[in-house]
Amino acid sequence: MSRKPSDFKPGDFKPGDLAERMSIHRESATGLKFKLPVEMARAKVRLFLNEAPMGGYSTIVEHWCQLPDGQIEFTVRRLRTAD
Repeated sequence: MSRKPSDFKPGDFKPGDLAERMSIHRESATGLKFKLPVEMARAKVRLFLNEAPMGGYSTIVEHWCQLPDGQIEFTVRRLRTAD
């Protein structure tokens, strides 16, 4: 059962509530970031890519690079697939 805007009254929420909801949305929009040694990065990516697509979303790896210390930094995102 969802609530309508008229169900809420002033003081029901704190300013931090909105900030928290927005940060959760931003994380899901930008994806999950990782920084791992090469072999661990390969294993982590394989885990994501070997998962069966769920709920009309596919997993992609983007923005990857090798850092000066040899670690791999990458972002994993789930994108909506066309039906």
